[in-house]
Amino acid sequence: MKNNQIRLVVILGVVAILGIVSVQVYWLRKAYDIKERQFNETIHTALQHVAENLVDANGGNLGNEDVVNQLSSDYFVVNINDNIDANTLEYYLRNEFEKFQVNLDFEYAIYDCSTDEMVYGSYVKLEDKGDEKPTKVLPTYDEFPYYFGVFLPTKSSFVINNLRLSIVFSLILLIALVFFGYAIYVILQQKRLSELQTDFINNMTHEFKTPISSISLSSDALLKNTSIKEDKRLSNYSRIIKEQADRLNSQVERVLQIASLQKNDIELNKENIDLKHLIEGVIRSTEVNYSKKDGKVTFIYSEQPCMVLADQVHLTNILYNLLDNSLKYNDNIPKVNIKLSKNRGAFIISIQDNGIGIEEKYRKQVFDKFYRVPKGNVHNVKGFGLGLYYVKQVVNEHDWKIGIKSEVGKGTKIEIKI
Repeated sequence: MKNNQIRLVVILGVVAILGIVSVQVYWLRKAYDIKERQFNETIHTALQHVAENLVDANGGNLGNEDVVNQLSSDYFVVNINDNIDANTLEYYLRNEFEKFQVNLDFEYAIYDCSTDEMVYGSYVKLEDKGDEKPTKVLPTYDEFPYYFGVFLPTKSSFVINNLRLSIVFSLILLIALVFFGYAIYVILQQKRLSELQTDFINNMTHEFKTPISSISLSSDALLKNTSIKEDKRLSNYSRIIKEQADRLNSQVERVLQIASLQKNDIELNKENIDLKHLIEGVIRSTEVNYSKKDGKVTFIYSEQPCMVLADQVHLTNILYNLLDNSLKYNDNIPKVNIKLSKNRGAFIISIQDNGIGIEEKYRKQVFDKFYRVPKGNVHNVKGFGLGLYYVKQVVNEHDWKIGIKSEVGKGTKIEIKI
């Protein structure tokens, strides 16, 4: 994924997280306001009933007058316009609060007009937990001559306690968002490390190119030298140097190709290609290596035209890789059958060998980068595990399909559907 795409994904993710958090905070606040309003209405109704009971006890009549005023979120005053007995007031307050299931502590006080002060009644404890809190100096209210005040010190915690389920779900969402943010952080860190690794590989492979070229040129010069040719031992050493330099150069080129594919820097130069002609050319190029093991490559094809739109260089490379694997991973006399056929508008290149085969549990992983089928601590065939990965990447870049069938001891069959 390109840096711009990752940056866009991160920005959208952050915006989404902020949006979700904002909406959740808004609804929590809304839920709290609704619960608080419901609670205030309950307290208002309960205190109205207390006032009516007090007036009835004194032989008066309150009528339909609303005598309850809320001075703050946790402080209410009730106008009685009559004398108030503290014990009677506490009894009615307890009774009404319990009836309306308002099980929280409260403090009440009665206004004394002679001293212009609030005469404290008591701190009433209805909650089962917590210690008794000290009394608070309740403010007076100038508009009523006879009234009492009720202070609810634990009102906020009582309202919040009724929002427990909403708070729990919000915490779960918050934890999920934290994990999501952490996941994005880890992904960005891994991407940065991957880019550092890729840059290191690219730099190292480019640094290898110059000495490899020098070694290859020097070995060519040695092989052409007459005195070297006459000395079998030196000639053999020169040939080994040349072969290993070519092999090392091939591996470096492959690593560079893989790095290009990973960065999506590769540009396919697609052109009309005759598959039959291209495969025949690849077979001719590999005949020398196969002849060293008395091997043979058989090509079966139909006479109908086999023209496709593809990148000739990369298609040639993947065919070389597949034939090279059929030769390397083979304990018998190598025999490879290449079949080119057409089925439902698609060309199918089938490469069947008689090699060592692959166990079923490893087949899905053979196309992974750097993966090699485990053989204990011994690898008779040297390599980096990049060949089939490169094949898979080129096939994907062309929007083709590749499949593999294999049986241990009987060989492997790879099909490319174009």
